[in-house]
This record gives sequence, structure tokens and C-alpha cells, in this order.
Amino acid sequence: MKLYEFGPTRSIRVRWTLQELDVPFEPIVVNMMKGEHRQPAFLDINPAGKLPAMVDDDLVLTESMAIVIYLAEKYSEKGFIPADVKQRAEFHKWMMFTATELEQPLWRIARNTNLYPEEKRQPTDVEMAADDFRPMATVLDEHLDGREYVVGDHATVADFALAYTLDWANEALLLGEFPRLQTYMMRMYARPAAPMRIATAFARVMR
Repeated sequence: MKLYEFGPTRSIRVRWTLQELDVPFEPIVVNMMKGEHRQPAFLDINPAGKLPAMVDDDLVLTESMAIVIYLAEKYSEKGFIPADVKQRAEFHKWMMFTATELEQPLWRIARNTNLYPEEKRQPTDVEMAADDFRPMATVLDEHLDGREYVVGDHATVADFALAYTLDWANEALLLGEFPRLQTYMMRMYARPAAPMRIATAFARVMR
């Protein structure tokens, strides 16, 4: 199994899952700072030119959420995806909530503060994205009241995907009014198999 990854990207979700599953894999760094994700060698793996990507025998899989769900299902005996059909429905709901309601505003902020050329950035959209994030974070915050995990009574890959996204929100200075979400995120990252935080990963690639 090969994981094509780069530092602080959503590769962290897949690395986290692989480490929690304790399955061997070959990490292959695709240096986005050097444009390696746009080179033919990587575009043969993922024509979208985005990370992460995973190769498992004859399966080539992209999109971090799809990869972690695949891994949780392949190694279902490890218990990182619910077996009960209703709990699994809740699991998928929170995975989708994370990718759409929480992550998309963060992408808008990232694009308009760092990724787009300065002449294309829209500062007003940064403010609107933050305004879109807060009520959705409130929904999650209320859901986690009295809960240790987002679904069920033990960790699933939904927790790893969510904790990474909250770390991203923390980097965007959006978690200050959500101490419960901060505590949850820190608890997930305190797990022995957790990966490095976004800030640490970013610092390493900038060396």
C-alpha cells in the first residue's frame, strides 16, 4: 500500500487512519511547493493533481474521505467504522457534514488568504466564510455535549477526519468561541497513533 502525501494537507487524515489501523504502508512525498503534484508522474496517479492519493494493489483511490472510509471498511475488524446500520448512517452523516459544512468555508478562507494570487483574493469572502462556519460549528458543538466521540462509544475514522478539520479551523482562528471543540480536538490528537498537527507539518515543509 502506497500513500502519496504532503505535509499539512488532507493527507494527514489518511496517515492518521493508517497509523491507527497499524497497517504497513509506503509513504511517498509529493512536494507541492516544488510543483510535483502537477508533474506527469503524479498526474498518472491522480489527474486532478491533488493529495492525498493511495494505491492498494490494483486500486488507485483519491479523496481523503473516500480513502479513510475504504480503509476502515477493509479493516473493519479494527472497529473504526460502526457495524450497526443506524450508527453507520450517523457515521456517514458526520463525515459528509465535516466535508461540506465545516471544510468548505475553511477552503474559501485558505484560497482568499494564501492560495489565490493576491489580485484574485476576495477579503469579503473570508468574512462570509467565517460567518458560514460558526453556525455549523455550533451544531457540532451541541452534538458533542456529553459525548466523547462523534458517533458511538469509541473512536472511528469520523473522529480522525473531524479532528483534522477542527485543527484547520483552529489555524484559521475560528475555534476560540468553541472550547468544547478545542478539547475534543486535543483529545483526539493525544491518541498514541495520532499524526502531527497541521502547524508542525507546515513548519517542517517550510524548512
